[in-house]
Amino acid sequence: MTPAASDTLFYVVFGVFVIVSLLLIVLVIRFTLSRAALARARWLDADDGDLESGDVGRESSHQLDGRPDRGITALVLAGGGTRGAVQIGMLQVLAEHNFVPDRIYGCSVGAVNGTAYAADPSREWVEHMTEVWLALDRDRVYPQGRLHGPWAYVRQRDSVYPNSGLRSIVEDGVPYDRLEDATIPVEVVATSLTDGRERWFTFGPVVDAVLASSAVPAIFPPVEVDGERYIDGGVVNNVPIRRAIDAGATRIVVLLCTPPTYTPMVPRRPAESILNALWIAVHARFARDLSQLPPDVEVIVCSGTESGDREFDDFSTTEKLIAEGRREAEEIVARYGLGSTVPIRPRPRPVPAVPPEPPELPEPPDAPSSLDTVETSGGEILAAETRASEAITRRLARLRGQTGIRSRAPSMNDEREITDSDSEDQDRVSEPTSSEPASSEPAASRSPDSQPRPGT
Repeated sequence: MTPAASDTLFYVVFGVFVIVSLLLIVLVIRFTLSRAALARARWLDADDGDLESGDVGRESSHQLDGRPDRGITALVLAGGGTRGAVQIGMLQVLAEHNFVPDRIYGCSVGAVNGTAYAADPSREWVEHMTEVWLALDRDRVYPQGRLHGPWAYVRQRDSVYPNSGLRSIVEDGVPYDRLEDATIPVEVVATSLTDGRERWFTFGPVVDAVLASSAVPAIFPPVEVDGERYIDGGVVNNVPIRRAIDAGATRIVVLLCTPPTYTPMVPRRPAESILNALWIAVHARFARDLSQLPPDVEVIVCSGTESGDREFDDFSTTEKLIAEGRREAEEIVARYGLGSTVPIRPRPRPVPAVPPEPPELPEPPDAPSSLDTVETSGGEILAAETRASEAITRRLARLRGQTGIRSRAPSMNDEREITDSDSEDQDRVSEPTSSEPASSEPAASRSPDSQPRPGT
């Protein structure tokens, strides 16, 4: 190849490269500007008080009719990992005092407990939830693979553990399939990996919503719902009291898994510094929401007492946490008078495979049957016929006594004779006493007794 040809080829290749690079730069700039415009539009909509465009679910009733509901009592369950067992003790006391909220809001482990409690806020159902928590252990919630070890934290994957264990727990512990089928309206929050904002699930599959709200970063994988990926809702709103306030709640009962104030620990490793920053941000959001409460909203906080270092997969103190939650809730209930004295009617359980036979209803005493009625009517008819026959017999006997006819059994001819004789008697009564010629009535129409005898 000559130098001139090689120079020409270089210029052509370089020119194509420059053109392609410029096209890529233009496309990147256009994409960046479009995403920025979309994020700005969502931010402006949120500032105006409208629904977030990324909310997953339907609008609640206070947003549909344009005015907020008043007098609503909300139950808010915060996140807290394995410390969520403390909420079970609190729910036990609330159920014993017949506390039934109007709406439930949950985050992370609070979404697990909240969706289960929304199915049936009765004492019996909370006892079932307690049994489920007491049976949890590390292997069931965090199943490990064959090659599990410290290297699992540096492998190129979304999480260290699969969420199959948590999925089976939610499927077995929540007795309904969709959020809108809950006995008490329930909403759960998750964090979107698209723009980092909170998303609220108000309808749809309950398992997917709970898994998305409980997808702890690096521990569980993100959950994809309708083409968008979500992680733990505690990243942006661990104690979602603001959602309850926006829904019109005037009384909010908050169940925390840890003390309301956070004292940062002294970090010894870089990872601990990251966790410190995360928990400081989580508690700062809750403190800010408490400081901005409207004057007509009452917030009752029921918090756990355990704090400090704790392994995320430690279930060894579940029973102790439940007892602590009971003690805290009993004091709160006595102080604020939560619940009522009217017992709650248990919610219906799923229909069993073989339904019980209905009890036999006793027959009413002395109830006449249709057969008795028929027999009674037949007896009355027979008695009437007997009386008529007796009357005919007496009439025939009287006539025979007058004419000397021998007694015999009555017949239908006798009835006709009685009728004719009665008519002739009436004729005799009506005849004049003067000597008038005899009636010209044909002899055949007269009875034998009334015809003239020969020689008279």
